[in-house]
Amino acid sequence: MRFARFKRGLCLKTVDSCFQDLKDSRFVEETFTVDEVTDMLDGLRTVVHSEVESELINTTYTNVLLLRQLFSQAEKWYLKLQTDVSELENRELLEQVAEFEKSEFTSSNKKPSADLIKPKLAPLHEGGSELLNKTVACLQEENEKLKTRLKTIETQATAALDEKSKLEKSLKDLQMIQGDQKDIAELENKVAALKCQFEKTLNDSTANQKFLEDNLATTKHDLLKVQNQLSTAEKELEKKFQQTAAYRNMKEILTKKNEQIKDLRKKLSKYEPED
Repeated sequence: MRFARFKRGLCLKTVDSCFQDLKDSRFVEETFTVDEVTDMLDGLRTVVHSEVESELINTTYTNVLLLRQLFSQAEKWYLKLQTDVSELENRELLEQVAEFEKSEFTSSNKKPSADLIKPKLAPLHEGGSELLNKTVACLQEENEKLKTRLKTIETQATAALDEKSKLEKSLKDLQMIQGDQKDIAELENKVAALKCQFEKTLNDSTANQKFLEDNLATTKHDLLKVQNQLSTAEKELEKKFQQTAAYRNMKEILTKKNEQIKDLRKKLSKYEPED
């Protein structure tokens, strides 16, 4: 209101100066003809028209710039503004504005009406706008923190899934290895048992040659049983250890033992009665 009042005062002074210039420049004679008066009035009308038009245009552009500032700030904060152009010609409201101007800028002690006593708007960069600005900034900061935390959680989840897959694969490999080791251990136990039994039989036959002579048939049966067991063990070993060094070593051992059995048979055949 203060700015508009100042501009209006300048416009009125300009108009007054136009009339004063006309008086000073043309009113030098006491009598004028109709044509002269018409010419002076036409010139005055042109000057006043130009000044008033220029001021009205400037006022319009000034209002546009003011509204542009307000709309830009409203757009920044995503505010939806609505205007009612018909209210611009409301005589009652215009009179209230005139009364408000008169009460604000005149030196009289007249108080404004109760309708005009309303709370003033807070400055654009303070108060509610400042609080809204801080709130939005806090929300944006919190949003960035949540995005960062989400990325961290996604990375950790991906790493956990990869680690889980590796552990599952390692567990399967370990189970397979344990299964193979279990089979190998069983076979080794069987071979060890057969070896111990064979050695025991061999020692018994050497230490108790007389007993073997009396129980030759039983000894032959035991030898055949041992041979069958060795044959069975060899087949099992061949199935499990065909590609291993343990199989070849064990086969050599069994071959040597067979040779020893053959030697033992030859020795025992000397004691068999002739038909």
